Amino acid sequence: MPAQPPLDITPPTPTRGIRVGIGGWVYAPWRDNFYPQGLVQRRELEYASRRVTAIEVNGTHYRAQTRATYAKWAAETPAGFVFSLKAPMRITQARDLARVGPQVEDFAGGVLALGDRLGPLVWQFDAGAAVTRDALKAFVAALPRVLDGRLLRHVLDVREPGLVDARYVALARAQGVATVFTDSPEHPSFADVTADFVYARLMRARSAVKTGYPPVELDAWAGRLHAWAAGGQPGDLPLLDPSHAPPTQPREVFAFFIAADKERNPAAAMALIDRL
Repeated sequence: MPAQPPLDITPPTPTRGIRVGIGGWVYAPWRDNFYPQGLVQRRELEYASRRVTAIEVNGTHYRAQTRATYAKWAAETPAGFVFSLKAPMRITQARDLARVGPQVEDFAGGVLALGDRLGPLVWQFDAGAAVTRDALKAFVAALPRVLDGRLLRHVLDVREPGLVDARYVALARAQGVATVFTDSPEHPSFADVTADFVYARLMRARSAVKTGYPPVELDAWAGRLHAWAAGGQPGDLPLLDPSHAPPTQPREVFAFFIAADKERNPAAAMALIDRL
């Protein structure tokens, strides 16, 4: 098969450190409403990474990839683009979190092959997970912050309601890790800032709306992302510890359109990037 020419697309750039993206890049319905007709599947990452400024990889939650695969992903994406990656569930669902240190370092060491395309690492603990607050605290404290000279950023996505309260926010803040703001009624949803960056998952796209979210809602999200990036907090999102005011300093912000009516997520991301 002859090589296809490079895509003639000028990638968007983050505005004030705000990155907006989608979850993954392989999804059959996107071949009808996002990817150009005739684009071969092996070039979908190349195209998607030139329409959004970040992609959250969910597949690594089920199976970590090889260093060669991560390096290949990096080579297919433009300068300035980043991936966030979900850590393997074999780690976060382990019976004894105190014993997973070698697995954590193996995963973190592998993703370093992404080079400057490496963004935050997301540690997801599902509802009903048999993890205690003390075990979670020890696990987060042991996460590597620097590996082979590279700084690593971590995000906690704890979905067990019994663990998500002001104490959880304080734990994350003390360790300098972010927590996920989830725009969804299905998971704990709170907007406390606990790190020097913010991580949001926007999960309310609707099929009937061409851009996933109506224009008025996209306008509102653009305002919230700008508020976070400038060092403030949106005034209309719930907080678990409203008494704490985070430092007013510029922050990097990640916002991903994930799940819901997934066929609309690329359009939502591009519409939000336009507004920013």
